[in-house]
Amino acid sequence: MSRIELAPEVGEDFDRILDHLEQYQVENPVARIHEIVAAIGVLETNPLIGRPAESGKRELVIGRRSHGYVALYRYVAEIDTVFVLAIRAQREAGFGQE
Repeated sequence: MSRIELAPEVGEDFDRILDHLEQYQVENPVARIHEIVAAIGVLETNPLIGRPAESGKRELVIGRRSHGYVALYRYVAEIDTVFVLAIRAQREAGFGQE
């Protein structure tokens, strides 16, 4: 199983997401964060599941529509570690915009 490490900036991303959810009075915003964390957990057993992104990074698409997020990460096979670099809403990351 791969190890998962979150960059310090991911904490700021979660704070920003929580602020946004609370601003729009989304029911149970903490549960939304737990959903994101659980989805990231899949990288322990499937570190290459995310689609390739620039500079050797990958993107894990989590949920969809108002529950949609993207985790940007890099997998380093030599040390079997996934480094989660950022979490963004799908719209913020450019998804779902025609």
